[in-house]
Amino acid sequence: MIDTPRGNRVHIAIFGRTNAGKSSIINKITNQNISLVSDMRGTTTDPVYKAMELLPIGPVVFIDTAGVDDMSEIGALRVEKTKEVLAKMDIAILVLSSEIFLEKRALDYEKDWLQEIKKREKPYIVLLNKIDLLKDSERITFIKEIESELKCEVNEITTLSGEDIKKIKEKLVEYSPKLINEERLIGDKIKIGDKILLVAPQDIQAPKGRLILPQVQVIRDILDNGGIPTVVTLDNLDEGLKIFQNRPDLVITDSQVFGVVNKKLGRDIKLTSFSIIMARAKGDLETLYEGAKKINQLKIGDSILIAEACTHHQLKGDIAREKLPQLLKSKVGDINIENCSGKDFPKDISKYSLIIHCGSCMLNRSETLSRLKESTDKNIPITNFGMAIAEINGILDRVMEIFLRR
Repeated sequence: MIDTPRGNRVHIAIFGRTNAGKSSIINKITNQNISLVSDMRGTTTDPVYKAMELLPIGPVVFIDTAGVDDMSEIGALRVEKTKEVLAKMDIAILVLSSEIFLEKRALDYEKDWLQEIKKREKPYIVLLNKIDLLKDSERITFIKEIESELKCEVNEITTLSGEDIKKIKEKLVEYSPKLINEERLIGDKIKIGDKILLVAPQDIQAPKGRLILPQVQVIRDILDNGGIPTVVTLDNLDEGLKIFQNRPDLVITDSQVFGVVNKKLGRDIKLTSFSIIMARAKGDLETLYEGAKKINQLKIGDSILIAEACTHHQLKGDIAREKLPQLLKSKVGDINIENCSGKDFPKDISKYSLIIHCGSCMLNRSETLSRLKESTDKNIPITNFGMAIAEINGILDRVMEIFLRR
């Protein structure tokens, strides 16, 4: 479990004012000292990520964030970092402190943040922390006031109570199964005993001695669903096909060699790529498919954004910085191509005619869907590396056939 990639974990984010007790709550839920706890306001600055196993959910990552009311000199930057977490979260925990009641403070911050959470249509839990500071009569009154203003259920908690922590865990467990089951790779599209040939070329993204993450995950998914995977490099493709008398039930390849692999196969043999399978698990295939079709409408002078979820040094033959740009320019002509990687997805995407995104194996589904929604809301077509390459090769409908019945 500890080796499960962050992108495959349920992301549980905790929000609230400075000194509301967010870090203490995470430490109690995880039974670890994940976050620094102090009476000094603003102890948590940048979001703190901690991967762990939370039974019976399985692998999760908790995200402890800076106070949403941080008014320090760099408070605005801290709050901006906290806002970025909204795109990644699968479940939100919003923490209020009973000190708000005692100090007669308005719930403006809580209203604003709850509204932002609700916009994402994600499950959330609202906690009233430090109830031990209140008399019973005050506590009942305050909870009613909060529930009336926020229009949601409020759960009482003190980190001194193991029973309260247990109730939070039960709610997290209740919300998690749906999230875990959302991601589908290829297993539901194969039958027990299906013979599947995987073409995993050795290139700069997959150095000698290891497979890259999407390849490993797809192989595991095939095995878990009763398929029989056989892995070859491109130079052994012919030998691999002979093993199955040129009749594998499915061929999965690296998108960069779509053209070569497609020529070796009969039209009746199903074909797709690791990149497209990852896009299915992380995003919305219909949106990405429609985005790929827009490649045919690109014009000279258009601006294209090529986005990667991971960060690495630029290498010779890099797919995002060399191969894709070359393919696009050979098809369209002189176009403007920009690259971004990691967390540096542009805040303003209005100038782009198309966004081409990687398979998102390093992002969780929530963050990937957030990027897709931002693009579609602004009428910017968005697609995926594999689909873009397939469309340029004229085989997009072929490699999508297993997923989109048309």
